[in-house]
Amino acid sequence: MVESFDARAATWDDDPTKVVRAQAVADEMLRKVPLSRSMRAMEYGCGTGLLSFMLRSHLGDVTLADISDGMLAVAAGKIAATRDPAMRTAKLDLLTDPLPATRFDVIYSLMTFHHIPDTEAILRRFHDVLARPGYLCIADLDTEDGSFHGPEVDDVHLGFDRVELASKVREAGFASVDFTTAHVMSKPVAGKPREFPIFLMVARATN
Repeated sequence: MVESFDARAATWDDDPTKVVRAQAVADEMLRKVPLSRSMRAMEYGCGTGLLSFMLRSHLGDVTLADISDGMLAVAAGKIAATRDPAMRTAKLDLLTDPLPATRFDVIYSLMTFHHIPDTEAILRRFHDVLARPGYLCIADLDTEDGSFHGPEVDDVHLGFDRVELASKVREAGFASVDFTTAHVMSKPVAGKPREFPIFLMVARATN
């Protein structure tokens, strides 16, 4: 899977569907979370950093974390082009790597969560690296039948049931969980357009 993302990194931002999706999630985050320039942020599974660049003017230090060297290279090039000293990339797998020393005021991800095999473990790790109070923002697919990726991709979650995910979030230590629909993505399936809702989940860590 990582090799697939490496191969697509150079042209990732050329897809207007991905740009529109990221902008919709950025807009919903701004409606639901009191972001500020004093906040330290991490985008987990950042890809090329589309979402982070859309949120940049509302945040302080921003770490773009991923496990794909190709995606991180593109993100680093974009940071270099902007000469922004408060943005940086980091190769990081929170399921296997040591926790970073920094504690973040907000952690967010877009269409990454369904690629992470152990949902409960990553939620606990997110809770561990958040400052108090801190916000976790996950944008991902509602439960679907596998049509989004197709039968050739079998190592992903088929979206998430909001009630079940909220229960896991609370079990990981978060004090509150809220869901909204941030975007509805249209994608052809078997030659016909199919709609896939994308939720934004906002959870707060307070202790």
